[in-house]
Amino acid sequence: MKLVAHSDNILLANGRAWPCALGRSGVVSARTKREGDGASPAGIWPVRRVLWRPDRLEQPRTSLLFQPIAPDDGWCDAPDDPAYNRPVRMPWPTSHEVMTRTDGLYDVVVILGHNDSPPIPGMGSAIFLHCASPDYQPTEGCIALARTDLLTLLAGMTQASTVEISASPAPTE
Repeated sequence: MKLVAHSDNILLANGRAWPCALGRSGVVSARTKREGDGASPAGIWPVRRVLWRPDRLEQPRTSLLFQPIAPDDGWCDAPDDPAYNRPVRMPWPTSHEVMTRTDGLYDVVVILGHNDSPPIPGMGSAIFLHCASPDYQPTEGCIALARTDLLTLLAGMTQASTVEISASPAPTE
């Protein structure tokens, strides 16, 4: 399955259009993506694995690799740290995302293969497909979908699935 998130906040997959949120600074070339710029990196990103909050929902139906989010899970976003753009165990001494967010945005997280083999410091970290806020507020660079929509799409995704972030609006056919 291929999912394509367009700059007009429409994700196309399975012959349907799904509302989504993208970065607060829009979509930029992956070459110009920088840590903290709030932009979503244009490109086609492989799906790595799924994380989910077992204290908030049952394990999602998916054939993707998955693991539960533990209370001490974090994700390093400090460019000078050797663990940059990698999962870490908290407490962590440098800047990091807390994976057990209280706002529900990380109840389900699909890790995308952006800047991860190996990570280049400062080129962006923690680019995920995750749950959207009820009003689809812009993200810090991720793609966000309603939790129910994300769970529906997960059921059809495989390790061969990709997520594309496009700087163009969705086609109007």
